[in-house]
Parts: sequence; structure tokens; C-alpha cells
Amino acid sequence: MKPQRIVVALMAVALLVAGGCGREGGTRGTEEGSGSSPAATGDFGTLTGVCGPGSAKSASAQGVTASDIQIGMFSDIGFTKNPDFVDAAKVFTSWCNAAGGINGRKLKTNLRDTKLMEVRQRMLDACREDFFLVGGSAALDGLGVKDRLSCLLPEFPAQVTQTANTGSDLQLAAGSSASEAVNPYTGFQDWLIKEAYPDSAGAVGMINGDSPITKVMGDKMSESLTAAGAKITYNELYPIAGVSDWTPYAQAIKSANVKGLIFFGDFRYLAKLEDVLTSMNYKLDWIDANANSYNNMFLDAAKSSLSAQNNVLDMSGTAPLDAAGQVPAVKQLKDLFKQYAPDADITFQALRAFQSWLLFAKSASSCGDTLTRSCVYNAASKETAWTGGGLQAPVDLSKPLAEQTRCFNVQKGTQNGWETADFKPNNGVFRCGFTAYKYTRDFGKPTTLADVGKSMSDLK
Repeated sequence: MKPQRIVVALMAVALLVAGGCGREGGTRGTEEGSGSSPAATGDFGTLTGVCGPGSAKSASAQGVTASDIQIGMFSDIGFTKNPDFVDAAKVFTSWCNAAGGINGRKLKTNLRDTKLMEVRQRMLDACREDFFLVGGSAALDGLGVKDRLSCLLPEFPAQVTQTANTGSDLQLAAGSSASEAVNPYTGFQDWLIKEAYPDSAGAVGMINGDSPITKVMGDKMSESLTAAGAKITYNELYPIAGVSDWTPYAQAIKSANVKGLIFFGDFRYLAKLEDVLTSMNYKLDWIDANANSYNNMFLDAAKSSLSAQNNVLDMSGTAPLDAAGQVPAVKQLKDLFKQYAPDADITFQALRAFQSWLLFAKSASSCGDTLTRSCVYNAASKETAWTGGGLQAPVDLSKPLAEQTRCFNVQKGTQNGWETADFKPNNGVFRCGFTAYKYTRDFGKPTTLADVGKSMSDLK
């Protein structure tokens, strides 16, 4: 493969893995507004004292002074033009700083724009300057994990994407990822093929980008679904950069009588495929659009097919926007976005990022004047029922996600927006209690401190 084709392929991989969605307006910087707001308080949802004034005096760690805290935030925004993580950082830091900051210290965000391929360069920058990494993600995040561990830089990411980084040391991520050693979507998939649409179990299809990275996702889902009793009747790859005509794929799906479809790729490709399926008058029982489609752009792209095709997705225990009437934290988050980023689309990625910022701020506030990496990380690690103030189902951050029972919640794409499906929740807006399927194949393992010659005792 020629070098330029390799770059194109890797760019497309980023779209598949991270759900990157190009937007007009280009790259935005991250602002840490500290403007006054008479209504600003440091409470969020069920959390009290997340942010607030104080009398911090010491420069207790790298990136920490008596007046501010330097936080690194990773994003592929220079390539994807996707501002989700930047928007979430702007909203959170503006609100937190207006409430007094972290014991009086103001949050300042250093946007680490990887532009897809510059993960390691930006990680080395973060190692030199940042106190912590919070609320970000990079499609090729595995490229920087060894450097991060070598410089003992903890992170509370919004999303993780590659196996080497998923569940790595000095990392606390409450959200699910397809790169885990277990299938975090087990509950959702069981609901699809055993409860909601049992006739679809004998005719499940998958379509995936032709890349070694993304094909692993298909291999994992194939193993998990087969173990659950499903029959894969269609499993196809498409060129990683997309195709000009999705008709052959739609015809093959129809010929295989596929009733449930899992699509791995950019949601804009899925919208085009659905348009062809709809024009052929072929309607599936369900299409798993995945959580990266939880945005208005997908709804706009697929608007001509939304009434014909049943698009559903698993929010993996993250409270949806239409739960604002039931969950005060969701209502508060929507109000904060309206105040500090009124033009922003509150996407799944933005919801995940905001929760990561909450975890950092609550933990850092507990450390007082002596703000150190070890204090923040250890405080967060003691959260045994973390909910982000109500933004997510409870997660025990003191133990690996793979060892816990999980929750799921389902959204359905409609002409009126994303709406909660009838999935029979048993814990507020969530359905909890399923055990994630553990893969029998070896798909790799996360990076540890030992891999770079370090240990937890080195964290200061």
C-alpha cells in the first residue's frame, strides 16, 4: 500500500473507531471562562461542593499554581472538526470557574490536538506541562499510552478506543468501550435478539470497514452474538474510505434476509445505506446505529429513512437528554450548555466528557491546598457508586469494569429526535444487572506501569 493510501486508511479508521463527524466551522480552541454568573454554584445533580472558592496557596505539582490548574484534553479535532470534547470542556470549566474553581484555583484547559496522527507528540507535550488529562479521546490513543505512564500522568478520559489504552494503569474511565476484554453491549444485544425482536436472532448481519483495527470489533461481536444464540447470516467488509454506491451492499443484505444489522463505521455511511434499503422497500427489525450516532447530524442525514428503519443504540448507562424531566442532572447539564455553548450539539461524547470533568473536580476539591496527582487519582478510585451526579448508572471505580455487572439503556431514532425505547428499565432510566460476555479469544491487553518500569508507588 502506498504511503498516501496508508494515511487515508488510518484517517478513515479514526472515523470508524471514534465516530468522528466533520462539522462546519473548523477547529475551536478551548475557553475557560471565569465570567461571573449570579446563579453559579458548585453543586451538580446529587453532587455537592464540586467546585467552589478557597484559599489555595501552594504550587503543589506540575501544572498547579496557587491560582490555576493546567489540564490536558486530547482530541482529534484538527482532523475530524468534531468539537464535542472541546464543547464539554468549555461548558464545564466556565461553570466551575464561575463557581470559584477548585478551592479557588481556576481550571485552564490545554487542548492537545492530535490531528489524528500526532498522538505521541501531544502526549509528550502533556507530560511536560499538564497536571492531569481529563475529558478527551483520540482514535489512535494506544500510540501515547507508554509515554503517559512513563511520565506518571493520570487520565480520566471521555472515551478510550484502542486495546493498549483501554483499562491501562493510571486511568479511570466509567464508560464502556468496544476495546474491552468483555462485551459491554451484552445486555443490549440480548434484549434485541431475545426480548424485543426474537425473530431477528436467526438472521443477524454485520457490515464493517476493511481495516485490521476495526475488523476486530466485528470478530468480537460475532463471537459474543453466536454465544448468545444468534446466527450471523451476513458478514461483509466495505472499503475503509467508504463507497460511492451502497446498492450492492443493500441488495446483499436483502438477499440474506437480514433482520437485525450491526454497522461499524461513520454514521454518515450508515445513513446512505439506509436510504438505499428504504428505496428498495426493505425494512429491518432493527439497526444498531451505536452510541456515536447519538447526535443531530445522524438524524439529519437519515431523516428520509427514520420512519422506515428502526435505528436503536445503547447508551451504556449514560442518561439520555430526553430524561431531563426525570433526572435533575440532565436538566442542569442542558441548562449549562444553553448558557455557555448555546450552539453546541449535546452528543454522547459530550455527555461522557462532562462526567469525566465532574470526577476530576470532585476528587481534586477533596485534596485542598495540597493538590497532587496521587491525591486526585486515589480519591477518585474510592468512588464505589459513581453516578456523575445522576448522569450515569452507578459504577464502582475501585475495581475494573470487567469485574462488574453493567447497565444499559436504549434510544430510538425518530423524526422528532432520539427518544427512549421501551426496554423495561429497572433502575431509574436504566436497566441494570447483566454480566458482560467475556471473550474467549485473546484480543490483546492494556498497558501497565510495569511495562514501562514503573509502579504505583512512583505516583506523587
